[in-house]
Amino acid sequence: MEKEYMLSPPRHSLTSSTHEQELITKASGTSIKKIRRKEIVLAYALLTPSILLFGLFLFYPLIKSVYLSLFLTDPQGRVAEFVGLDNFKQILVSDMFFKSFTNTMLFIVLTVPAGIAAALLLAALTHNRLKGMKVFRFIFSLPMAVSVGTGSMIWMILYHPTLGILNYFLHLIGIEPVQWLTDPKWAMLSIALMTVWMNLGFNYILMLSGMQGVSDDIYDSTKIDGSGPIRTFFRITLPLISPTLFFTLVVSIIGSFQAFGQINILTKGGPMNSTNVMVYNIYQDAFINFRFGIGSAQALILFAIILLLTVAQFKFVEKKVHYQ
Repeated sequence: MEKEYMLSPPRHSLTSSTHEQELITKASGTSIKKIRRKEIVLAYALLTPSILLFGLFLFYPLIKSVYLSLFLTDPQGRVAEFVGLDNFKQILVSDMFFKSFTNTMLFIVLTVPAGIAAALLLAALTHNRLKGMKVFRFIFSLPMAVSVGTGSMIWMILYHPTLGILNYFLHLIGIEPVQWLTDPKWAMLSIALMTVWMNLGFNYILMLSGMQGVSDDIYDSTKIDGSGPIRTFFRITLPLISPTLFFTLVVSIIGSFQAFGQINILTKGGPMNSTNVMVYNIYQDAFINFRFGIGSAQALILFAIILLLTVAQFKFVEKKVHYQ
């Protein structure tokens, strides 16, 4: 008993060591809290410029649009009378709104599948590490560096009824010249063709990066199994790049809903409102006719449509996406 008592540490030493450990724990906890506070302050300091920009150019216009959608404005664009939801009711019974909505959906059908298919084909042809492929990758990516205004002017020259190179080639094969931008049958197709080219660079870069992210070991295994290039592309490549395809689809649909620049420059919504899409119709009502209430209401309806379509794509289309 005496030996055991001598071997056990004194009680006051145990108390002092426990007290020291509590002090160390408190000090470390306090220092960790200070570090976290500093990190939070630094994070908000770094985020402040972005928050201010978003507030100025995104949140404030959204709130202002909601406010203006409940009012009528005078010819100078000043708020004149509170009408509640009458602007929305007027839009939903307007033939011009449904015409612009139909044109927008047609524009999406003409541009989104063709744009993704063209980019996918070019990426499939150039993703191999062969000599000279970098030149083709650079060429196919060039449309991304061209602004909407510059691209529209280029295609305006190409579409010229007498001086345009497209009608020149048609003349060589004995076909009558086409009024690309002034014929209601051809105007939307012409705008869609220009838009597919304009978006090709961005879509191509996405598809190429997705294909280059597939491991070479997978392709080597398919070659050993005797799989041909076409079968490998549809059975292996497409499922593995499905996240990239899904992202490109969502972004392309949103971009098509927001198309404005090329339509404003090439056709101004004509001829006979055949290219008058929703965004251009909003522009006409708000900034030409100074009906900011109607324009704001249409903008909110467009926002709701885009939101619903995007949610639907994430709910139904994303189920078929294969994430590695």
